[in-house]
Amino acid sequence: MAATKQGSDRRRWVRLPLSIPVFVRGLDPHGKQFVDFATALDISVGGALLAIHRHLPEGSKIMLEIPAGPVGHNSKVPRTVRQNLFAKTVRVTSGDNCHLLGLKFKQPLLEGKEKKKPRAKSHRKKSTRV
Repeated sequence: MAATKQGSDRRRWVRLPLSIPVFVRGLDPHGKQFVDFATALDISVGGALLAIHRHLPEGSKIMLEIPAGPVGHNSKVPRTVRQNLFAKTVRVTSGDNCHLLGLKFKQPLLEGKEKKKPRAKSHRKKSTRV
């Protein structure tokens, strides 16, 4: 995903408009652990927009868990594991039925995970000087 800074949009990465169900884990403002179901409305390398019923103040640290569907043991499809993403709320907008949370991931999703391009093999003859 390429970085972008068009007009007043200061986001570093392009957002993908997806609806992804997620579990949200964290501590509420009283220090009590919670687990809630929410929907990521869009996602980018650096963060996401989350719709959730629970109010969380700006600066809350949470973990998003993207559940993986079950895959049979004999399937040729590789088994997947749950993906956990650590994030912080950077913006909170309260609506009639839910709260919209602007999230910044603790680490960008692709950081250190880019695949290196294989080097093209050189067809030059190696020198045999002694």
